[in-house]
Amino acid sequence: MAYRETEKVIARKEDKRVRLISAARELIAEGGFSSVQMSSVAAAAGVATGTVYRYFPSKAELVAEVFRVVTQWEVDVMGQVAATGDNPRVRLEGAIATFAKRALMAPRLAYALIFEPGDPLVEAERIVFRRSYARIMSEILKDGIAQGEFISQPVDIVANCIVGGFAEALIGPLAPDHAATQSEREETISTIVNFCLKAVSK
Repeated sequence: MAYRETEKVIARKEDKRVRLISAARELIAEGGFSSVQMSSVAAAAGVATGTVYRYFPSKAELVAEVFRVVTQWEVDVMGQVAATGDNPRVRLEGAIATFAKRALMAPRLAYALIFEPGDPLVEAERIVFRRSYARIMSEILKDGIAQGEFISQPVDIVANCIVGGFAEALIGPLAPDHAATQSEREETISTIVNFCLKAVSK
């Protein structure tokens, strides 16, 4: 008879996997992708280094999984904000402001996820999630155009421009050598939001 794992064993494995991802995330938040070593992840998670390799055969696969988990959470948060209310302008403002605010609250982690050069696995995930953000923007733009709130423009192109715009605008503010004050962060968010709104508003 083939061995079948019990629910308790499956739950224990999943718990350990989550701990490894969480440990790697904290290391990235402190020092970027270069700070992630299998031994340091193991130490932070309280397991042997060999255990990390059983769950993630390479550092690249571990970092890519951290990227997927963290970025999907951010996409979900933006999606919830973007779906709140009926006014497209308010929804667009809220979605962009939420992205920028959350990024500026965790600058080192955000810098790694958005800009830091990484393994091809991470770069591939970055493209996937840029498209996820653009899809959220597209839905708001479609509603805004239909309601006469926004200029009629090619939605997909404009959505990608908006995502590229608010991401690139954060390079300086999120850079590891830049320590922004609260007022600077607020000004950054306001400037990004206003720029994007002007690009689509009548």
